[in-house]
Amino acid sequence: LLLAARGWGCLGAMSRYSTEQRGRPNSPDYRLYFKNADGKYISPFHDIPLFAGSKEDKEIPAKRSKTTGSEVLFNMIVEVPRWTNAKMEIATEEPLNPIKHDVKKGKLRYVANIFPHKGYIWNYGALPQTWEDPSHMDNVTGCCGDNDPIDVCEIGSKVRSSGEIVQVKVLGVLALVDEGETDWKIIAISADDPEAQKIHGKYLYIDDVKKHKPGYLEATIDWFQLYKVPDGKPENHFAFNGEFKNKDFAVEIIKSTHEHWKALLHKKIDGGTIKCTNVLVSGSPFCCSEEDARSIVQSVRIF
Repeated sequence: LLLAARGWGCLGAMSRYSTEQRGRPNSPDYRLYFKNADGKYISPFHDIPLFAGSKEDKEIPAKRSKTTGSEVLFNMIVEVPRWTNAKMEIATEEPLNPIKHDVKKGKLRYVANIFPHKGYIWNYGALPQTWEDPSHMDNVTGCCGDNDPIDVCEIGSKVRSSGEIVQVKVLGVLALVDEGETDWKIIAISADDPEAQKIHGKYLYIDDVKKHKPGYLEATIDWFQLYKVPDGKPENHFAFNGEFKNKDFAVEIIKSTHEHWKALLHKKIDGGTIKCTNVLVSGSPFCCSEEDARSIVQSVRIF
């Protein structure tokens, strides 16, 4: 089933991408592959630029970034729509990195409802072209990265769809330490959200969030602290005693994980089981042809 772009995303972001479903939803076989505007199969992890830019399909990484006012916008890949429970994620260990339903011990994973919340309380996803290097110890948290793209909690008013590409304004970041790994959580809002323009202070975006969305950041702390407890695991904890750091701090973290990704894609560091297959990253030894990418997708069974 080819899911064509239907005006998803903001500022025309989704019009540059479409998704193709293979396998049955709510099954271990489900995969959601990505195509660009030229109809080429691509990796959302590697081929969608981190920075939203007018020439982003031609320049990887984009040399020009889109701004709204003085803000640089980032592309976010939505994995999990707000209020849903299925743990959908970019398959970092599969060629072209489709979105899949996470499986543990042979069972599909769903997050529990943490009272009074239903499922994920934001549109949850990742920033492309970022990687939290598991061999790099963060000098802030004292822990190594979690081997995934950096996570994003999008707090806008719309419920998004899995596979949607949204251009977001970064507001701040939370430093979660999850089972001994650094797991940064970027707080962002879709650039086309009505409340995005209300959050405009030079350094105090997080304070603006508290003002315009009271209780949301406190609920975010609560959710991340407790969401694994129903599975018999201990509570998570945070660096900075759970304090949200500001936008500038968040952007520096994003830039750092972008540099780690570039080292990964140019084979300057061993990514282990991470699949770096891409179609558009100039100079990457993992770059494959359009035909090879099509063969990867067509080799996946459809039920």
